[in-house]
Amino acid sequence: MEKEQLKSCLQLFIEGLKEELHTLSRDIWRHPEVAGEEVFAHDTLVRFFSRDPAWTVQSQYHLPTAFRASWGPAEGGEGAAVLNVGFLCEYDALPGIGHACGHNLIAEVGVAAALGLKAALENQKDPAVPVKITVLGTPAEEDIGGKVELLNVGAFADIDVVFMAHPAHADLSFEGAVAIQDVLVKYHGKATHASASPWDGVNALDAAVLAYNNLSVLRQQLKPDWRLHGIIKHGGVKPNIIPDYTELEYYLRTPLLTDLKELKAKVEACFRAAAAATGCQVEISYPGHAYSNILPNKTLTRLYEENAKSLAVCFPEQPARFAGSTDFGNVSQLIPGIHPFFYIGAQVFNHTKEYNTAAGADKAQSYTLRVAKALAMTAVDVVSCPDLLKNVREDFRRAKLKHR
Repeated sequence: MEKEQLKSCLQLFIEGLKEELHTLSRDIWRHPEVAGEEVFAHDTLVRFFSRDPAWTVQSQYHLPTAFRASWGPAEGGEGAAVLNVGFLCEYDALPGIGHACGHNLIAEVGVAAALGLKAALENQKDPAVPVKITVLGTPAEEDIGGKVELLNVGAFADIDVVFMAHPAHADLSFEGAVAIQDVLVKYHGKATHASASPWDGVNALDAAVLAYNNLSVLRQQLKPDWRLHGIIKHGGVKPNIIPDYTELEYYLRTPLLTDLKELKAKVEACFRAAAAATGCQVEISYPGHAYSNILPNKTLTRLYEENAKSLAVCFPEQPARFAGSTDFGNVSQLIPGIHPFFYIGAQVFNHTKEYNTAAGADKAQSYTLRVAKALAMTAVDVVSCPDLLKNVREDFRRAKLKHR
């Protein structure tokens, strides 16, 4: 079967499953679970794949709410190495506002694209290479960094190229996202009566407020595409008690992971200055994994654009800068991959109540399945042409040299 026939086959297959895929996405959307607690989503996705004995399904794959589903390999050229194509699912929600980042749709895209590619390969005679399909359920993107945890235990070691797509307010074939590191700051002072003997206290809230203001002033001297933003998580217990403990949490973002070191040094100086000015003790820690920027892959991006445009996706001529972060960046540093963003039918931004509503709306479905088809079609291009795979790997090598 020719490549274009394979693409037509997978489109029809995905279209035929649209009701089941919508139900899958809607069920996850109706049961939002925060990072690391995605038990319902995990079990739902595991059951979905386990219905077909052609898939080998591993639940609780290295993490309590991660999974792995594998199919193949489909037979290919004699003696050729197996090409393992990966599709990633996310499914964690945000505290208080549900699936306001649309991760229920990411799960749907990953499932649909994998099933579509499988359907195409099952109808292919004499493929260029033997192909295996792997779907990884990667929890806790919004916190913890499930993909980083899975990378650290070798869950991606046998995957050759990886695909996923993320909902947004516009279609973007590539956006590098930005590197991120979270920092937790604790100030320890001395409690006393705020009216009777304030001179006997050491005010940890003053330290927190000074630190917050220090960082606000620091922003003027930061590079235009650097970001820092945070909250005071604990500011005291009662107005008539000088706070002896406060806590802040900040996110630090830079275009490249290598830039974070410089920003961290500036930020730490602000935190320590606040401690020195108030007489408090300070603890500074980095509890989570740093997320890297996404490496570009020109070949995969070009192929995805061509396939998406054939499905009537319109990419803006001057795409808006997306300053978010993702643990897919860490995956892209080790494996060639693509992480496009896609419009879901609503002119609203992620991490809002309005986006949660849009992610659960029927209107989002046609856009979601369209991008799933485009990803699977791009995978067909790669597995059908060994020269394209060589180009993908060469792009990856060059990007690592340029963006390290």
